Amino acid sequence: MLTTDKPTFSSGYSQVNGLKMYYEIYGQGKPLVLIHGGGSTIQTSFGKSIPLLEKSRKLIAVELQAHGRTKDRNADLSFEQDADDIAVLLKNLHVDKADFFGFSNGATTTMHIAIRHPSIVDKMILGSALAKCNGVPDWFWDFMKQASLENMPEQLKRAYMEVAADTNGLQIMHDRDVKRMVNFKDIPDEQIKAIQAHTLIIIGDQDVITPEHAIELHKLLANSALAIIPGGHGEYIGEITTIKPDFKESELVIPMIEKFLDRK
Repeated sequence: MLTTDKPTFSSGYSQVNGLKMYYEIYGQGKPLVLIHGGGSTIQTSFGKSIPLLEKSRKLIAVELQAHGRTKDRNADLSFEQDADDIAVLLKNLHVDKADFFGFSNGATTTMHIAIRHPSIVDKMILGSALAKCNGVPDWFWDFMKQASLENMPEQLKRAYMEVAADTNGLQIMHDRDVKRMVNFKDIPDEQIKAIQAHTLIIIGDQDVITPEHAIELHKLLANSALAIIPGGHGEYIGEITTIKPDFKESELVIPMIEKFLDRK
């Protein structure tokens, strides 16, 4: 049965490293931080998952620099800066330790949080994480070098325009995301191996992330489990660009995520 009631939540802005970062808080319980993908908002990445996850968790969902309701700062995007921004946000919210669920670029950011701020990370879920340039097919990098706003998925463009305070920022968000990916650098093996957090790695079997890369990450992360789920990039959480017209909540991986988070 589909959930039709929209979850209730509180929202706000927090001063974070010179940026007013937007966040939403749902539910009660142990904090789980939700970190969206590139070009996305909270809702485009996690809109289908939040009503299920909030039943047993306090969800802290963020929008990163230049995305959604968070404006740009006069600086390029970096995964390291996003990680530092989230660490400060949690400090401002008086959250000392949390679980983290990052999707796509948000999963790469989650890894950098575990590398740069290990004391705040309990468990982490990496949805379609990229840690190495060879983790995607060669065509991906050629596509990024030629990326234009016209080719950005319409669902993501609409979602940005619906929530952004300044809709002129769409081009800026697009260009900053593209530049970050074109300049993507591998996360060194030694930094990945140093992560001690218990980790669940999830990709789709038709994901842009290759199964070989997910297996490599699984081998590098000592305390990790790996799940390869039928479907495309983010389809397993109901991400807006890969969701099917006949979507059913039962197809999502939420029960597996909850089981992982609840394991002692």
